[in-house]
Amino acid sequence: MKKGQARSVSAFNNDLKLKGFNAFQIENDSHATRFYSRKDFYKICLTTGKSIIHYADRSFHAEGTVLFFGNPHIPYSWETLSTTYVGYTCLFSEEFLNVSERADILQQSPFFKIGGTPILTITDAQRIFLNTIFQKMIEEQQSSYIFKDDLIRNYINLIAHEAMKMQPSENFDQHKNAASRITAVFLELLERQFPIESPDKPLQLKTAQDYAQNLALHVNYLNRAVKTVTGKPTTAHIAERIISEAKALLQHTDWNIADIAYALGFEYPSYFNNYFKRMTGTNPTSLRSLEV
Repeated sequence: MKKGQARSVSAFNNDLKLKGFNAFQIENDSHATRFYSRKDFYKICLTTGKSIIHYADRSFHAEGTVLFFGNPHIPYSWETLSTTYVGYTCLFSEEFLNVSERADILQQSPFFKIGGTPILTITDAQRIFLNTIFQKMIEEQQSSYIFKDDLIRNYINLIAHEAMKMQPSENFDQHKNAASRITAVFLELLERQFPIESPDKPLQLKTAQDYAQNLALHVNYLNRAVKTVTGKPTTAHIAERIISEAKALLQHTDWNIADIAYALGFEYPSYFNNYFKRMTGTNPTSLRSLEV
């Protein structure tokens, strides 16, 4: 297959994908509001300041020191309120974590589950101890020690175990109804599959069953929730987003039809052509010709 030119993503994401891990210190709000093209990594933050953390459909009002666990499959954002905001952040890919035999312990912890509590209020003594671990991770990633990745994974697991001994924070706003919460998570996860950056990195989640499995839900429950909230079935949302991406690839890349078909998860270009024609009333080649 002819290789199409990859679409650009943020340099920070590329750096993380290359190394699988990055840790840095937050000083005086200088790194409190980073922007990423895609949150395709796990995140642990130890921060001191005033902020609002939006997690799925809930919001947490943080003041003081908190420990936060971010999951690439669950939408979240961070609204910094105080002028002084300090702490530490570490980011790691699933591939980096999965090298360890203990990866399941962290991924199956309550901090990385949809219904779990990813935010913990930290005492001053706990902050001092956790600061030391983050500092060690930052130092280690710069070292030449041959087993530094294993050591960093041990530090990540140590943070997780310390967190599991603590009580979760209770300052979350009330949940919306379950259907709204699940729909918000599904739509965010759907959007995070895009843009398609390269034919070598095809769409991974293609069906309602794929999304349900990724969200640890029964597909019927997911379908009912999405239909109730949006008036459209899960499959309609997926199809609309795939067609929208197909049009963008046809109009804004030089990838051939086979590249695009493969990138969007179709085994054969003919399957893609038939799907596109059924959804839009025209075929991919005709649409591309119109846009030239």
